[in-house]
Amino acid sequence: MIRSGLIRELSAKAALRPEEFGQKAHTINRLHGADLPVPEGFALSVTAVREIADTGIREDWDLSPLIAPGRLKAIRSSPVSRSWGGPETLVNIGMNRQVLADLSRKLGKGVAAEAFCHFVQEYAVSIRRQDAETFRAIARDSAKIGIQPEQLVASCLEAYRALVGEEFPEDPAEQLRNGLKSMIAAWDGTSARILRSARGAPADAGLGLIVQDMVPGYVSARQGSVQFLSPLSGEDGVFGRFLPERLGSAGRSSTSENLDAVDDQLASAFDASSPVIGNMLSEYGLIARRTFHDEMRLDFLLDGETAWILDAVPAERSTRAKLAIAVGLVDDGLVSRQDALFSVDPLDLNDVMLAQLDPRGQPDVVATGVAASPGAATGQIVFSAMAAQAMKSREQECVLVRVETSPEDVRGMYSASAILTEKGGMTSHAAVVARGLGVPCVTGATAVHVDARTRTVTIPDGRVLREGDVMTVDGTGGRVVAGAPGLVEPVLDGAFGVFMSWADEARTLGVRANSDTALEASLAREIGVDGIGLVRTEHMVIEPGRLTLMRELILAQTPTDRQVALERLLPMQRADFIEIFRIMQGLPVCIRLLDPPLHEFLPTSRGAIERLAEAMALPVSRVSERIDDLAEFNPMLGLRGVRLGMTVPEVYDMQARAIFEAAVAVRRKDGTVLAPEIMVPLVSTTMEVEIVKSRVNAVAAAVRAESDCDFGYALGVMVETPRAAFRAGKISEVAEFLSFGTNDLTQMVFGLSRDDAGRFMREYVQQGIYEEDPFQTLDPEGVGEMLLLAAERGRSARPALVLGLCGEHGGDPKSIAFCHRAGFDYVSCSPYRAPVARLAAAQEALRDAMRRRDASSEGSGGE
Repeated sequence: MIRSGLIRELSAKAALRPEEFGQKAHTINRLHGADLPVPEGFALSVTAVREIADTGIREDWDLSPLIAPGRLKAIRSSPVSRSWGGPETLVNIGMNRQVLADLSRKLGKGVAAEAFCHFVQEYAVSIRRQDAETFRAIARDSAKIGIQPEQLVASCLEAYRALVGEEFPEDPAEQLRNGLKSMIAAWDGTSARILRSARGAPADAGLGLIVQDMVPGYVSARQGSVQFLSPLSGEDGVFGRFLPERLGSAGRSSTSENLDAVDDQLASAFDASSPVIGNMLSEYGLIARRTFHDEMRLDFLLDGETAWILDAVPAERSTRAKLAIAVGLVDDGLVSRQDALFSVDPLDLNDVMLAQLDPRGQPDVVATGVAASPGAATGQIVFSAMAAQAMKSREQECVLVRVETSPEDVRGMYSASAILTEKGGMTSHAAVVARGLGVPCVTGATAVHVDARTRTVTIPDGRVLREGDVMTVDGTGGRVVAGAPGLVEPVLDGAFGVFMSWADEARTLGVRANSDTALEASLAREIGVDGIGLVRTEHMVIEPGRLTLMRELILAQTPTDRQVALERLLPMQRADFIEIFRIMQGLPVCIRLLDPPLHEFLPTSRGAIERLAEAMALPVSRVSERIDDLAEFNPMLGLRGVRLGMTVPEVYDMQARAIFEAAVAVRRKDGTVLAPEIMVPLVSTTMEVEIVKSRVNAVAAAVRAESDCDFGYALGVMVETPRAAFRAGKISEVAEFLSFGTNDLTQMVFGLSRDDAGRFMREYVQQGIYEEDPFQTLDPEGVGEMLLLAAERGRSARPALVLGLCGEHGGDPKSIAFCHRAGFDYVSCSPYRAPVARLAAAQEALRDAMRRRDASSEGSGGE
């Protein structure tokens, strides 16, 4: 026999640990322990399989316990992790002339001959690696001319002899030896190794094997899979199917097809006309649920009115179903809230917030790019913001396709159902705006060629899509799809609310939303956030009427002209802040003063310049000259952020006044006492902060005096430059909070353009130069170290200093875990990513608590 401990009965009382015998053996062992009807058998350990792989099956190994005369066996793979896959099950091991004779007496010669020949073929093809065509030809001839059973058997045996060069083995032990060696060889094959590696398996991934009895009626038994809840919604029901009938093949592993509907034959088995099977499997499902503390899918065999359980795996489930399952298991006392919170990947919550491609479909994917903003949407292709707005006015869905977007496109982006850009990355203009709007977006689809002049998109296979053609953008998977595949609409049901309430109870890190409009603030409140961490005031002035005023401000020739424009902008900004403050009902609101370079607000096309000149009663040449004067070689590092406050201080004065007057108006009308947070962008020196703060203080004093109403506020800094991070100690003597703008900070630390990095980022990650895209997941070694240094220096100078992160990393689970460990107060992300952030923060808080308990236990000697 193989060395003691390397082979165990499946029904052993001692648990078969998955790391020793594989996941399937572990599961079947537990099914035995739950007294479910499972075929008997033995499990070969991972160590036993490795010994066989290294030395072969020695002649002195006694395999007789694995074999019973006249009893057929199945060999099943049992990898340590099911996700790695494994060789296909071999069934009917032990089939020979003696078994053929027994089957002939029980089932008739014809059925027995077909079952025998089926095994001979499978043995030749799966174990001896021969081609199946010869056997298929025999089967076709048998069907056509009605070959007698004896002749059919003889033909199959002759075919085997001709292909393999030897007689078909009658000895069950020899069949078993060869079957075991065949499955081990398949596991160790190059193709299998590559496939496992792609699924995350280590190079030494372990395989166990199971030798299990075939059920008594295996020839006529029907195999199926069933689960008792909807894979899409998690609602109770019967979902499953019978597998295609193959004579003598019952007992193989089930397929992984989606159980999205009830198979007609399976449904009849649960019909009142046949209640025994339905009641039996329903009861088995309940037992499996209690045994595994999870909703399970049962793989079963029906032999008359007897059901045998072959395996149990977690039920197929969408994210919506995951939430329903988690809440149901907690309600029934089968899992703790903590376990439930860890049962859902935070990123999966994107699926319930926005429409997604229907997983049951087969979309025509024509290109891929960066999954810049989750969700999926379908619409007609348009190539300009104006065309998108026109489509919106006609209540038609459209996909805005651009080489890349700019602030001029924002109104079109608001109107579009989805966005596709040829250039860009995770933090490009299109990506950031789309995430804020909750619009699906794919950026950096470099394999497509966008020609706005001819209004065409050329895709990699040579097809040309034109304006008006239908396209679907899958921002979750980074896919571009031709046509209109099916979508699954989002549903935020009761389970979502209950689950997220548990997350909020567990987390200690605040989660705010980046919201630039009242609509986005309302969404943030509905979804559930702790406040607004970033109001980008530049997005408030891009609407048609306001944009013209902003352009007049920029093009003003005298301080008087500039003041006129500011006085017209002031009530608009004030109205926006009033609406946001009322929506947030006293929750923190952090408002960033104007940040972008001024030239971004100015037109670039000849027609738009002419229209602006006409509106301002200025010569086109003067407008063009002013636009040229504002042009910069590197605008992202030019006249923007706090530098605007230094050179055009009236702009920041106007914004501060709008904020304070809005706070006064809300207090007078609603009685809500507010303390707005004002954030100064792109700071690099302490003096910049001091100058802005002195002017903001003066405006605050003026508004208090004018309104005879007191209010508080906090002034802080958006840390986006390395110098600001290094000088955080001095800056924090003036600033009351630091909010790290990790989009720009990552650009400056790496020396990367976030708009252009998509061209090479994939190759950098694939080659291991970067572990992950630093614009998607915070770089802990460089950018992260800078954040830690700034946090330490800042809180040394001001112990009560509030620390936040408001870059796109605020919606990334790994980055959120970093912020929790660093002791930050909050992260801020787009409203649609807030549930992701809330769950990620909860999971990290729970991990932190577990780490502290473990450390405490070790410190006390484990008592």
